[in-house]
Amino acid sequence: MKIVLLQDVKALGKKGTVVEVSEGYARNFLLPKKLGAPATADNLNTLKLQKANEERVAAAELAEAKDIAAKIEAGSVTVAIKGGENGKTYGSVSTKEIADAAKKQLGLDIDKKKIVLAEPLKTFGTHEAVIKLHREVQAKLKVKVVEA
Repeated sequence: MKIVLLQDVKALGKKGTVVEVSEGYARNFLLPKKLGAPATADNLNTLKLQKANEERVAAAELAEAKDIAAKIEAGSVTVAIKGGENGKTYGSVSTKEIADAAKKQLGLDIDKKKIVLAEPLKTFGTHEAVIKLHREVQAKLKVKVVEA
């Protein structure tokens, strides 16, 4: 019996795939738990429309991420931190501080978990932070660390 999977099923397949299973497995396990639906013409058409919609949404998210990346690359943020002698800082600049500065100075709401620092920012000057906006899009933000 052919079944369209409505959810990921371990050792059987991913959501949206059409698989061939025994009739008993389908009738007693997949259908009652709403893990699959019979592969009728109507269900296959619905699956096709859902995949097309998901592709449109993914393309829109990618375009939005590229747009935000262009804004990030064009700007820079300045973070003030207390400093000591020899150009050293007390502590370091965190990703939360960078995200707050980006929101105030650039007007962009960036999640602090998406900001990646190669090493902690413990010196004054200009540094680069990588921001992962999408699995295919990364932007480099210039962070200027100045003494407060």
